[in-house]
Amino acid sequence: MIQLGDLIAPDGIVFDLSATSKADVLDVLAVRAAALVGRDANEVTHVIRDREALGSTGFGAGTAIPHGRLPGLNGIVAVAARLVTPVAYAALDGLPVDLVILMLAPSAAGADHLKALARISRALRDAAFCAMLRGAGSEDVFYNVLAGARRSEAA
Repeated sequence: MIQLGDLIAPDGIVFDLSATSKADVLDVLAVRAAALVGRDANEVTHVIRDREALGSTGFGAGTAIPHGRLPGLNGIVAVAARLVTPVAYAALDGLPVDLVILMLAPSAAGADHLKALARISRALRDAAFCAMLRGAGSEDVFYNVLAGARRSEAA
């Protein structure tokens, strides 16, 4: 089973991101993801915005899962952010977003792409898990909560 700790590395965290719009959030996370996978940030931004144009990836309860497929990628990678102030995101429930996990998958990822999205959505549907992310006092704690989702579900 795909776990959050397998998708998000410590350098994939953007802690206490100050952004004023959904576009700002997507741009910052695209730059971080591009750096992690050794690709051009504009290419990642384009993939994410194309997917977002199909419908908002605002998941509800203050969370979003922007995602897309990137040709030539070696595996699935994600970056996670906690925003200082929630931003309007056109989420399904109309609420602003303050927790975002951006995911990139290879074009040929097939079912693995869907499994990773399902894993992220399960985690973000857990109100206690989101409360721990929102209450994290440091980037290290934030990452450990994300990676800890892996350990807690293995039990």
